[in-house]
Amino acid sequence: MHPRRSAQEILLCDLCETVPLQSRCEVCNINLCKACVGEHLSDSTKQHHVMPFLQRKSTPNYPKCPKHANDLCKHYCEDCDIPVCITCVSSGKHKGHKLSEFLDKLNSKTQSLQKDLEELETRIYPQYKEMASNVQTEKAEIETNYGKLTTAAEQEGEILHREITVIVNQRKSAIQEMKNKHLSTLNKNTDKITQKMAELKQIMSDLRSILKSNDVSLTSTYKSRNSEFRTLPPKVRATLPSFTPQKIKKDQLDEMFGSLSPLSINTEHGDTMKSAEAVSSPPVKPLLDEPRLTATIDTGYRELVSVSCLSEDQVWTRGENETMKLLNLQSKLLTSIQTKSGNAPWGIAVTRDGDLVYTDYHNNTVNLIKNKKIQTVITLQGWEPLNVCCTAGNDLLVTMDSDDYKQSKVVRYSGSTEKQSIQFDDQGRPLYSSGYTKYISENRNLDICVADIGAVVVVNQSGKLRFRYTGHPSNTEQSFEPVGITTDSQSHILIADCNNNVIHILDQDGQFLRYIHCDLRHPWGLCVDIRDNLFVAEYYTAKVKKIQYL
Repeated sequence: MHPRRSAQEILLCDLCETVPLQSRCEVCNINLCKACVGEHLSDSTKQHHVMPFLQRKSTPNYPKCPKHANDLCKHYCEDCDIPVCITCVSSGKHKGHKLSEFLDKLNSKTQSLQKDLEELETRIYPQYKEMASNVQTEKAEIETNYGKLTTAAEQEGEILHREITVIVNQRKSAIQEMKNKHLSTLNKNTDKITQKMAELKQIMSDLRSILKSNDVSLTSTYKSRNSEFRTLPPKVRATLPSFTPQKIKKDQLDEMFGSLSPLSINTEHGDTMKSAEAVSSPPVKPLLDEPRLTATIDTGYRELVSVSCLSEDQVWTRGENETMKLLNLQSKLLTSIQTKSGNAPWGIAVTRDGDLVYTDYHNNTVNLIKNKKIQTVITLQGWEPLNVCCTAGNDLLVTMDSDDYKQSKVVRYSGSTEKQSIQFDDQGRPLYSSGYTKYISENRNLDICVADIGAVVVVNQSGKLRFRYTGHPSNTEQSFEPVGITTDSQSHILIADCNNNVIHILDQDGQFLRYIHCDLRHPWGLCVDIRDNLFVAEYYTAKVKKIQYL
């Protein structure tokens, strides 16, 4: 609680600090009790204006001058950016400076504070509140989603167990069948031997009887069968079956069981909300009924791959070799720069500061050219950079493939620091195919647009999939093959379709609007300048065409 206020919040005199106030001096901006009014008025250095507190005016609380204790700062020096009193002004120290009424400055500042409060209350805090709510919802869904994964794994395990049980039972059945066959064979052999043994016993008994009888007739008629029985019955030799277990190949078993996609947790950079002024839409520019070709630049390359605007009449280009050229609309070479490695660059982009960025696919680097000096800002391990664009926040967005060409992703960098990686959708499936050029552009609404194989993939600033555009069926003879991609002030997405020699124009939600033809021949790289002029790099003619379409 304020030391000069009671529990009932009674306002006290500013002089004695013990008696409740009754009046206020508008000149000195202090509260007074009845007893202190006379003492205050006795100060004749000022012309005081004391009135009942309840009739006080809504006057600003002017700060006291730190250099002149008896004066209040009712003016503001714009050059020194400080409040000043009348004595400071008359001293000559602020001669020639821009002075304004402190009240005007206060009103301006108050309006700014009010705008800040309104933005915090109506835009920023609700966003934080929504994010917190979304996190709670996501946490609530974790148990269900991970439970489904666990159930799926258990069900797969039960299926494998059943299959293994079937195989085990098949082996046991085969073993029993072989055992029965073996026993049957031995039993048949035993029966034959037993039969022969019975015959032998009978012959031996007959011989004993003949020998005892001395019967000449029996003796003379006896015929020996010993030679018959000297050939023993056949012996049954069985080779017992054996079970040879195979070494369990855990890798194959793991692959057979089914794969589990990795948990992808990206610590994404926080979305930067635009100010209320920035959110306001730019002037609406309708599409022209007939786009016009306004300039053609001959680059001198054999093959032209990329173009990036430096200004309305200057563009950076890159072709089949290691040299990047800056040209004007008259095809005049203004400057040229070779890559540090001597390799042909892959993607090029111009930063907000007007510097050139290029990717070197062969040595896995992203490089910045500033004042004609090349600096390697990013070196990748296990990934090869493809194309690059510069964002509204001056970050770099780089498309890249893994060294084994099995994966592809988009990575956001601030300088050399990785801020965001975009690779999978909400179901853990790859967003992008691998092994393609993958030109990239950031839209005005901060969506990230990538030209992939047969489709344009658009995700929002957080990396969540918004839509895929796979071409429009009208007036196209060949399959849709997007290459270069760019965006404009109207949030249009412009796509070079090299198979059909046209440019597709979409709105920010992926709805097809129209084509640009202009007798294009194998359009490849694209860029748009600050006045929404489109520059198209033609691959085989090695020319850049400037087109007005808005």
